[in-house]
Amino acid sequence: MLKLIRLEWNKNNVGKYIRNACILAAVLCLFVYALAFLGIANDPDGTLDAVEGMDTISSPIELFTSMSFLVFTGVMLASFIVSAYKNKTMDLMFSYPIKRQKILASQMAAVWIFNFTALVVTKLLIYGCIAIEARRMQSSFGIDFDMGSAGFYIQLLIKSAVIVSMGFIALFVGLKMRSQAAVIVTSFVLILLTQANIGDYSLAGNAVFPLLLVAVSVMFAVLSVWNVEERDLL
Repeated sequence: MLKLIRLEWNKNNVGKYIRNACILAAVLCLFVYALAFLGIANDPDGTLDAVEGMDTISSPIELFTSMSFLVFTGVMLASFIVSAYKNKTMDLMFSYPIKRQKILASQMAAVWIFNFTALVVTKLLIYGCIAIEARRMQSSFGIDFDMGSAGFYIQLLIKSAVIVSMGFIALFVGLKMRSQAAVIVTSFVLILLTQANIGDYSLAGNAVFPLLLVAVSVMFAVLSVWNVEERDLL
């Protein structure tokens, strides 16, 4: 499986995705820094313009990193898998003496591992920059995290895994509709459902919701490879 995952990275030129992920991480870090220390989230009178519950720095960090990497995951899944069907390169891969399920699972794993790692590193970069700068500057947002706590890293890993796994829901839709665009559009819809606020209410802060999302994501991942041995190519 590891050899197949490395093959997928090499075949799809993972270097360009590493470059794009680095650029995205830098942009997100600069944006969150500006929100926290340059006052771009403040009203003209200098007070923070944020709804109750969103006035701590972890809220925008989790929001913008989740939004960005859910779409990034969708783009990679569309490129690695759906485009392989559309371009008929999957025909060649399925002619190898390897089970189709294993090939498809390796493609999904290649995207998941890359984006999970990239999201974790990006979050650590942003949280680290904010923690360092907060020692000498006053943040518009409350500093509500402790990078010296084990709980901080456990939550960071869990939340990152949940977000990246949601990409499998978008992949299933894209395979059913035979469309790369459907994967990306579904990613945006998932962002709206999971990250947007309805008044003061948001599913992002629900303790049970991440567990439900993981279960649903795993179900759609299984459905994506189910009966692939008998299923016709797109």
